Amino acid sequence: MIYTVTFNPSIDYIVRMPRLEPGAINRVTYEDILPGGKGINVSIVLSNLGHESCALGFVAGFTGAEIVRLMQTSGAKSDFIQVAEGMSRINMKIKAAEETEINGIGPKILDSDIEALYARLDALKPGDTLVIAGSVPSMLPSDMYERIMGRLDGRGINIVVDAERDLLVKVLGYHPFLIKPNNHELGAIFGVELATRDEVVPYARKLQEKGARNVLISMAGEGAVLVPESGDVIMSEAPKGTVVNSVGAGDSMVAGFLAGYQESDGDYATAFKMGVATGSASAFSAKLATRPEVEALLKTL
Repeated sequence: MIYTVTFNPSIDYIVRMPRLEPGAINRVTYEDILPGGKGINVSIVLSNLGHESCALGFVAGFTGAEIVRLMQTSGAKSDFIQVAEGMSRINMKIKAAEETEINGIGPKILDSDIEALYARLDALKPGDTLVIAGSVPSMLPSDMYERIMGRLDGRGINIVVDAERDLLVKVLGYHPFLIKPNNHELGAIFGVELATRDEVVPYARKLQEKGARNVLISMAGEGAVLVPESGDVIMSEAPKGTVVNSVGAGDSMVAGFLAGYQESDGDYATAFKMGVATGSASAFSAKLATRPEVEALLKTL
């Protein structure tokens, strides 16, 4: 079973308009409401690909109830902790001549809520996969990644981490199954700029030396690189297409990799190709990737 954790899920209210004029009434030409959060994106894409998962995290209020409903509509399972105080945040994403985002705060999370999350994680079994993705909100301890991975250490659970800088580096000693920085995040860890597929390889190996088992680097138009624990390096150019919306593309790559890994009984090359195709399919679409979109791109790799 695959589980995902999103610490601060959101309702994403997406609007489009020709231009945004501060201080004036702005009329939108398009609007949509989606559940937001990196782990949630992974769960939804897994569902689109025909794989079951369970999304974990914290929700509250009427917006929390809507997140649960939207997850059900997408076909993705969830088992969120219902928080008593506050409401799940609303993030407004304004797509005009320039993109503007206004992000909400989120509910108040108590120690008892954190313990409830731990109880759900304690139920994971050997062979299960846990995806922890995104930032840690201010209402939670800053070392939540470390706490979770320390708690699950040695239990045979494959943990995937998709986070930036210190959040990622500090958990490498727990030997995550997969980490997925992009080339800019990887370069920021080591204070260098990485622009080509060949350039990222030695730095991916440095993260392996620190404890990561498999390192998947997304590089937008440059494609992607996988440095697996087997020692081989797998690279791919980016599939051809027009980028419509890059939000969720990295999360989709993680979902595609896990789907491909399961479907191929652990073949890294197959998992990598599935990840690349799924990430690109989301980037080329207004919404998250579907199975037919992914399979069409797979034929081009």
